[in-house]
Amino acid sequence: MAAAGTAASMTGMYATALLLHLLGAAIWTGGHLVLATAVLPRALRARDPAVLLNFEQGFERIGIPALITQVLSGLWLAHLQLPPGEWFALATPQSHLIAAKLGLLATTAVFALDARLRLIPHLTAASLPAMAWHIWPVTLLSIVFVMVGAGFRLGWG
Repeated sequence: MAAAGTAASMTGMYATALLLHLLGAAIWTGGHLVLATAVLPRALRARDPAVLLNFEQGFERIGIPALITQVLSGLWLAHLQLPPGEWFALATPQSHLIAAKLGLLATTAVFALDARLRLIPHLTAASLPAMAWHIWPVTLLSIVFVMVGAGFRLGWG
């Protein structure tokens, strides 16, 4: 009976982690799609960095917790798929998907850190195009994240 309880508990934990992961993905990807397709064009047309900064300030309240939730739940879900030592072995379809998601995460982190440390503190009308060259790739990366994540259920890898 204890084994059945443990299995049910793991199933419930898996479902909760997956739902949190998907909710985080919806917030992160949806927010970046709004940023790239609505907010950024408006800021570029007006040559007004405040448009971007106002959106970012509001989005960070939910976007950063969503990203942290995705990272933590994603690592736990990956651990359920394969032991961490096999994530980069590329011996199974799951390892290909896990390695791809970790690569996307690293690339996103590089763009985010550069924007946060170099561009945002000194954002001006003149530097808005440089910020756009960070927003578009991060938005594309977030879409690819969703596609790769779907690969776990669709049998890609």
